[in-house]
Amino acid sequence: MTTEQQSPEPCPNNRRWWILLLLFLAMTINILDRQVLSLVAPVLRDQFNLSNTQYGTIVFAFLLGMTLAQLPVGAMMDRYGVRLGFPLVFVWWSVANMLHGAARSMAQFSVLRFLLGVGECGTYSAGVKAIGQWFPVKERALAAGLFNSGSLAGAVIAPPLIVYLMLNHGWQSAFLIPSLAGLFWVIPWLKIYREPSQNQVASAAGQRKSPGTSPSWRRLLTVRAVWGVVLMRAFGAPVTHFYWYWLPEYLKHERGMSLEMIGLSAWLPFFSGGAGNIGGGWFSSKLIARGWTVNRARKTAFVIAVVLSLSAVLVPAVHSTAGAMALICLASLGINAVAANLMGLITDLFPQRVLARVSGLTGVGDGAVSMTAMQLTGVVVDRFSYLPIFIAAGVLPLLSLASLLLLVGKIRPIPDERLRDEISAQ
Repeated sequence: MTTEQQSPEPCPNNRRWWILLLLFLAMTINILDRQVLSLVAPVLRDQFNLSNTQYGTIVFAFLLGMTLAQLPVGAMMDRYGVRLGFPLVFVWWSVANMLHGAARSMAQFSVLRFLLGVGECGTYSAGVKAIGQWFPVKERALAAGLFNSGSLAGAVIAPPLIVYLMLNHGWQSAFLIPSLAGLFWVIPWLKIYREPSQNQVASAAGQRKSPGTSPSWRRLLTVRAVWGVVLMRAFGAPVTHFYWYWLPEYLKHERGMSLEMIGLSAWLPFFSGGAGNIGGGWFSSKLIARGWTVNRARKTAFVIAVVLSLSAVLVPAVHSTAGAMALICLASLGINAVAANLMGLITDLFPQRVLARVSGLTGVGDGAVSMTAMQLTGVVVDRFSYLPIFIAAGVLPLLSLASLLLLVGKIRPIPDERLRDEISAQ
């Protein structure tokens, strides 16, 4: 036994916040890389004569890659851990994003977006698994909110940074420079992150390590709560994707903003969304700390967040660009509060050994609905307007809440006997 093996792992309290910082930065870089296309899209559409429908196809390819890779990447994270699994997908997507600078057609962009999606899908599964390992129940929604707020930090940074690079160094640099910077993240992750011992996982979870073999995919799909969280993410995620991928297009072609103005103001909804991530997670965690049950605290936070998300339906009716932006900010705050509490909910319900796979299943639901929604967005905007899209953005979170109430029901840990696979893996 080596000296490193003999030394006890550090207490999660001494390491977890550094890990959370790296998770936050990973999500920031993830979304920064993802956002480049939407900000460069007005230029690419003019240069390569792309319609809204063709742009929707490129976004569809990205989400297809994310959807198909969710299950194998989730299984890899559960089997090999996030210390090595996360850097692997990180390098994959950084290289794929870098290569976008060489693309010259819809087909080439679509292939590269597909490869980007294959890598980027691992961020959510790795983050949920790491949070489940290192954080106790009462802190998970806050930790999830801080982790997920990295997506909004990336979206806040993206407009001014990408527009600056595009206007001063060409659109290719907007793909190249963030990708190069992102590769440096791998170094501190490998240095700081360690897989916690089983005792530490059980301590953070507030429960004993579950015995038995790991459940099969088929077994997981017989649990109502699994379908509940899958549908919750499937109905909520397309709204977030719409703001990420279509907001610059909407502001330019419907509200008449210049690229410079988009760079100066398009970060506001994402900043508001960051407040929703942190505030939504903090709110339910605070209620739990005050003695509320996890069930009551999470559901209260979900209801408030969904009501805020409904403000999206009013956006097309507002003539003022400032008023429309204010409503988008409010809706962004709500949908991101939903996302933060969903991440906490998954760790509330499921044991550590299946977290990455359950997250992978939710990612499949996310991808299946989101890629269809993004393709339809292009078609609807080309043939009609943004009105039906904003109505859908307000209504879909209601379906997410219905999935919580009807399929998940009371929020409490799923008994292990409901998950254990009766057939040993061969």
